[in-house]
This record gives sequence, C-alpha cells and structure tokens, in this order.
Amino acid sequence: MNITIDEASLAETSIYVVYEGEESHFRLKESRKHSMTLTWFYGRSDQEADDLVVGMGQRSNLTLEQVRRTGASAARALLKENKSSAVLIRATNGDGRGSSRISEEEELQAWVEGWMYGLYQFNKHRGVTANLQALSLNLRQEDWQGLSRKDLEAIIQTAGIRIEGTQLTRDLVNESPETLNPEAFVAVVEDRFKKAPVQLHVYRGQELHDRQMNGLIAVGAGSKYEPALIEISYNGVDSEKGSPHIVLIGKGVTFDMGGMNVKIGRDISDARMDMGGAAAVVGAMDILVSQKAPVRVTALIAVADNLSGPDAMLPSSVVHYPNGLSVQVANTDGEGRLIIADALLHAANLGADKVIDIATLTGNVGAALGLEIAGIWGDQQITADLVEIGERNGERLWPMPLMDEYESDLRSDYADLKNVGTSTLAGAITAALFIRHFVADSMKWVHIDMAGTVQYKREFPHSAAGATGYGARLLADYVEKQFLHA
Repeated sequence: MNITIDEASLAETSIYVVYEGEESHFRLKESRKHSMTLTWFYGRSDQEADDLVVGMGQRSNLTLEQVRRTGASAARALLKENKSSAVLIRATNGDGRGSSRISEEEELQAWVEGWMYGLYQFNKHRGVTANLQALSLNLRQEDWQGLSRKDLEAIIQTAGIRIEGTQLTRDLVNESPETLNPEAFVAVVEDRFKKAPVQLHVYRGQELHDRQMNGLIAVGAGSKYEPALIEISYNGVDSEKGSPHIVLIGKGVTFDMGGMNVKIGRDISDARMDMGGAAAVVGAMDILVSQKAPVRVTALIAVADNLSGPDAMLPSSVVHYPNGLSVQVANTDGEGRLIIADALLHAANLGADKVIDIATLTGNVGAALGLEIAGIWGDQQITADLVEIGERNGERLWPMPLMDEYESDLRSDYADLKNVGTSTLAGAITAALFIRHFVADSMKWVHIDMAGTVQYKREFPHSAAGATGYGARLLADYVEKQFLHA
C-alpha cells in the first residue's frame, strides 16, 4: 500500500473531484460531473502534468459505494495510462451548495478502499501479459479539514486492513484448481493464521467419520484430495460472559465438476470459483483478527472437490446425518447444501447463538436477482442488519422468502429429503429450505446465496474481470456491529 500525506510535489497526475451544480476551474458540461464519470486533461508537454477529473454526481446524493467505485475507477484509469503517482484534490463544500450525507472520515475511508480495490490484479499465472506497475496516491491534509494527520493515518490503516482481507478473498477465488485443491486450501488457511491469536483445527480423515460429517465424505469421494472442515475460533473479548457466539459458515468446493451429474459447457472455468463463500469467510476472519476486533466468532469452512470418478457418490445415493435425517442425492451437482449441513450441525455442537452460512449455491439466484446483489433467507433481525450494512459497503443483499409450501419439492420416496427439488423453478428457495432442516432451534440463522456476486464476468471501470471479493467486508462488519452495540 503506497499512500502518502502531503507529498503532492512528487505526483505526476492530479485527480480533481467535482460535483454536479458546483463550480470548478475546469470547463465541464454538467454531464461530465455525473457520478463515476472520468475526464482526462492532458498536459501540452512531458513537463506539464496531466489532470484526471472525476465526477461524483450531486453532493447531497453521495453514497459510500459511489466514492469507492469512483476511487477504484480512477486508479484503474491511471494504470491504463501507465501513471506511477497521483495526488487527490478534493472539492470542499466551501460554497455551501448541498451537504453530503456521509462524514469526511467515511468518505476518505471509502476513497482509499476503492483506490486499493481498483489496483488489484491477479498476475500469478500471467507471463508476458502481467502488469506489475506500481501506483501511489498522495492525500492533501488541507482537503480534509476536520481530520488531523493522525486521523488520516488511522483511516488509511483501517482501509488497508479491510482491502487486504478482500484481496485475499479475491486471490482465493481466482486461483486455478491445480494450485488450490481442498488440501492446498487447508494449507493456505493454516499458513495465513499460524501467527494469529486464533485456535485452528482441521477435521479430516478419521475425524470426519468419527463426527459423522457424511456430507463432506460423500461429496469429496470422487477426488484424490481429501475433504475437510476447517474450524477457526477467535475470541477478542475480555470475558465470554454475555458475549454472543457468532459462527460463519463458508462453502468451499474448490472445483465443482458436478460430480456424476457432470457439468457441460464450452468453458466452465468458473467451476473453480465454487468456494467463494469459504473465501469470503477467510477474508472476514482476516479482517477481524488484523483489526484486533473485540468479538467472539468461529469460522467453519467446509472444503471438498465435487468430481466424477470410480469412488464418487452416485445419483440416488443416501447420505445419513447425525441429527437423524437421511438425504437422497437426486443430483450430485447439488453438493453445496450437503456439506453446509455438516457445518450447521457442528455449529450447534459448538453452542452457536447466531449463524450465517454463505455459499455460491445456485445459478437460480442470479436469474432472480442478477449479478450485483445476493439473496438472503432466514432470521429477520440478522437479515435487516446485514442488508443495512450491505447498502453502506456495497455488498448488497435482497431478502428472499422461505416458502413452506415449496417443502413438498424436497420430498423423497425412500429417504427423508432430496437434496434438490423436483421443479425447475425457485431453486434458490428450495435450497434454502433444505439447509433450514439442519439448523438447531437454539440458533438464529441466515443463509446467503452469493452465486451471482462472486465474480465479474467482464472488466468494469472499477474492477478487473474475475473475483469480486464479495462477502469479506460484509461478514466482518456484521460481526463487529453485534459487539459494538451489545
């Protein structure tokens, strides 16, 4: 992270922030001041600096996500112009035209988060096309009149921690399957948290059998890499008395070939991204631990490959769970819910008070909501809190119904449940209904289906194509909020 304060003389490019309806020394049409609109003014010689003018829309309508995406877009625009340094020149509200709904502190953190988000590139497997260009940003303290230099430094540090966790999530989701298999995923997590103040245990091999984690055993049977349940416990509170125990559950299918119900398609490279929920939980834990957050939280990450092979589970197989439920595997491509079931039962054994499971579970949720917003089911208060947080940090959620009338779709002729519904409709809802069967009465629970939001399928002004990092900040912010307002 190369962000400095009051070293503007070193910058080769100036970034000017402008608002609709407000004066600036650039002759711009109002349309060039619309939110996230970028305009270059190039110097007349190599000795004259270039200017990038970024439109923010109306000051009174400014949102944190607009600031983040504008900062990200500016960073990416400078990278494409091969710039190495820039100074941000913020338009203060000196003329009194409209007041912003967000504070200086919030705006600065959002800008820095966006800037660092926009700089992200996944170059690990690139050769001649790798772009390793460095780009620094200078902030002028005079532009942030309500903040001291110490304040600026603290905000930059906080933003850096949050984006580092987000970029960790993006790296995991973007990684290729020959590099990130279930066993490698475990190794990455162990290495990341080896010096952290957490308790980490990996259930695998005989321990999975002893604890009857039969969903993981069944799903992972077709792979040469053994499945696992990773448990990371972090307790940053002074006393456990009165502290709610929050459990975050992530689906970590490092490659989803569909099992014996093999996926087909011209390009199924994004089958490697079916561990987006697990990656989000890892990123969230990284943020919370790095911030030394005063929280009590456990991550349960269910990791497996879903491949075809001589030992793979078969359609019509029955999986028996220790809560007495038996599940007919009507389709082996409905594997995520089978391993989330194991994690939910384990969460109950740990005495969880609140549980959030997050998964790239169904393509159906994308058909319903598109690629910019995830679906959420379950407890109304947890849902409301997460929706509010998502509106502020850009990782948005839309509440979806648990339709009891659709339970009949999960009825099996020879087991207690089927893992997928009989209908082609409402697949995301029936998946949530299936998962609900494994939630203990003692726990408050929500399920997030983030299959649509895990990646951008093409490049955007504010982001490279590939993993979005969705969920890391959302989960971390929720956990922290529960303890701040306890």
